Amino acid sequence: MTLTIDSSAADALVDIDLHGKLAVVTGGYSGLGLATTRALVNAGAHVIVPARRPELAQKALDGLDAEVDELDLADLKSVADFADRFLLSGRNIDIVINDAGVMALPETRVGPGWEAHFAVNHLGHYALVNRLFPAIVEGGRVVAVSSGVSPTGTIQWDDVHFEQGYDKWAAYAQSKLANALFAAQLDLLGGSAGVQAYSVNPGYILTPLQRHLTTEEMIAAGWIDDAGTPLLPEFRSPEQGAATQVWAATSPELAGAGGSYLHHGAVDRRFDEPADREQAARLWALSAELTGVDAFAAGGSPS
Repeated sequence: MTLTIDSSAADALVDIDLHGKLAVVTGGYSGLGLATTRALVNAGAHVIVPARRPELAQKALDGLDAEVDELDLADLKSVADFADRFLLSGRNIDIVINDAGVMALPETRVGPGWEAHFAVNHLGHYALVNRLFPAIVEGGRVVAVSSGVSPTGTIQWDDVHFEQGYDKWAAYAQSKLANALFAAQLDLLGGSAGVQAYSVNPGYILTPLQRHLTTEEMIAAGWIDDAGTPLLPEFRSPEQGAATQVWAATSPELAGAGGSYLHHGAVDRRFDEPADREQAARLWALSAELTGVDAFAAGGSPS
């Protein structure tokens, strides 16, 4: 299936049969995540939607054959509890899509004082995938939903939690770069188990992700007019925005492109330069240290 900028998630799955497959989609009850869940279910997959507010997720998914469970990505115990419940069920996972996220938060600290963008968008998903990894089947795929990533972007290694001065956009950008680096390193480490990983830039989409921005901020940025109408021609619907992540999770065309950063149904960047590899490995080591979880450490079991 060749995608265009206007393709929908349903278009990406036209020739894909997911009956008998199980997918885990964080944030799968709102915005891009809901569009993703709907497309996967309609293609035959059984979808599990972990949610911080399960009752809200259940209501949003009414009419869809999706399973809801409780998960708060800002709380590592909640992550571990969800993963333990799943592993005890004895089921296998074919697809993991890390769609949940936060953007442009006022300075917020979670857990042991971690900056919330880095904690929720990256560390929570890092811990989740590592804990679930024993259940991911050969041929399985993990998709990290990133955003626009600067070719010169870097992790703020000397202050990843922005303790020396907070900027909400810099913190968000760092977390989205972390998503792409995570996918690149996971693909490298998971290759021997036949698991591939990708990161995705879904493009410009108006969803509840913007809930921490004021209308005035979005007007000043040129995103919307006074009536809330999108102004940028790049804006797409959630169904269009979800197309690339669904494609990443299922398309046979991508079999040899693991670790890549995808945009509008195409490989945008490989993340295979030496500087990329160095950052990805360093981020993985830091994430393992912070979360106490690494599926690929000696012994292979999370602490």
